Amino acid sequence: MENFIVSARKYRPQQFDTVVGQSHITDTLEHAIGENQLAQALLFCGPRGVGKTTCARILARKINEKDGSVSEDGFAYNIYELDAASNNSVDDIRELIDQVRFAPQVGKYKVYIIDEVHMLSSAAFNAFLKTLEEPPAHAIFILATTEKHKIIPTILSRCQIYDFKRITIEDIQGHLRNIAQKENIQYEDDALYLIAQKADGALRDALSIFDRLSTFSQKNITLAKAAEVLNILDYDQYLNIVDLAKENKIPETLFAFNEIVKKGFDPHIFIAGLGNHFRDLMMAQNARTIELIEVGERTKVKFVEQSQKWNAQQLIDAVEICNHADINYKNSKNPRLTVEIALMQLSSLTANLGDTKKKSS
Repeated sequence: MENFIVSARKYRPQQFDTVVGQSHITDTLEHAIGENQLAQALLFCGPRGVGKTTCARILARKINEKDGSVSEDGFAYNIYELDAASNNSVDDIRELIDQVRFAPQVGKYKVYIIDEVHMLSSAAFNAFLKTLEEPPAHAIFILATTEKHKIIPTILSRCQIYDFKRITIEDIQGHLRNIAQKENIQYEDDALYLIAQKADGALRDALSIFDRLSTFSQKNITLAKAAEVLNILDYDQYLNIVDLAKENKIPETLFAFNEIVKKGFDPHIFIAGLGNHFRDLMMAQNARTIELIEVGERTKVKFVEQSQKWNAQQLIDAVEICNHADINYKNSKNPRLTVEIALMQLSSLTANLGDTKKKSS
């Protein structure tokens, strides 16, 4: 049986041009290598799962390839990685400093990648200062961290700092689409969009969710299955609730809410999500603001269609009702009733045409 390799490892970029969503970093590094203006101490900082370690490894290989050196193992012996989360003592840093003295046998540079560098102890930082300030000509240090504010200023001042950004939903979705096509996985674009949205800018998290969904769905990733695995409310459920409210069907609206609660969803999360749904409907009414809706293209079409059934004032009132319920939820002795009252108010907004009912303050 062939061992399964997770997508985050299988599709880890090997070149700068395949790194997702960090072109401002990769272009700068490539230019620095090409023009021989690369600093000997670099600090890569940013959220988790956005490519810091990946870029460090690519850079470590590229700088040795630049001078025409060849290595069958990709200069693996020139690259030293230290996980500062578990090797954060003075002795660990002194051991690294001892290694720095020796020049590489192949290639021009030795590259030292220190991950989670903010975890180093104060004594370890201080022991590292002199070497970082005046490193040997053959040594390059790449420090990576998710918490730049925890690094002492004397270290920051000695490094060239590169700030990695969260990867956009569209970039993550596009990357997942490419992997799905290579792996012959059937998918719905809106499902990939939902995965990207849930990942919150971290590509590694998105790939982990993608692998889990691929296994669960037997290589047929749909929006419904994605919502089920991620334990989030499907957009269709909000669309259904809003349609029922528009038709003033109070009993049906309350029954639909009850079904959602029976599935284990928190009523507080539901009412907050419903408020966001009405906000998205407001955005969908205008061609200029429709791009502010963070949903897939197919779902966006549904939002536009539903938004046409409401006038602007009704949507404003609906957002206020949901926001009011959201604020009062935790202080209520009967929080479920708070949500149900909000749903009844929403279902009454269009009861009389031309006479929009506002919630009582």
